[in-house]
Amino acid sequence: MIPEGKLVRIFIGESDTWEGVPLYHALVETARRLGMAGATVLRGIEGYGASSVVHTTRLLRLSEDLPVVVELVDRADNVDRFLEEIDGMISEGLVTVENVEVRMYRSRNPQ
Repeated sequence: MIPEGKLVRIFIGESDTWEGVPLYHALVETARRLGMAGATVLRGIEGYGASSVVHTTRLLRLSEDLPVVVELVDRADNVDRFLEEIDGMISEGLVTVENVEVRMYRSRNPQ
């Protein structure tokens, strides 16, 4: 159990890449390789970033670069290690970190 942890949110675009693969996939794979508790990728239906260009799924304005949020929760030391590892991967986007209280963390395959 991780009684106190950190929540990382990484806001990027769906079309962002790292070494030829989608950036969100590279971030999840990095988290997995580092043994982090887990990661989730959320695809937004509308949003904008620093450029103020709105990206949307609305029928008349289909976008190929929808907003994507990658979320991870783990212990502070694991989060710090992850953030150091991905620093060079994100050329455009936003990364936030906040303290969280983990109430449950269960697995079907306890180790």
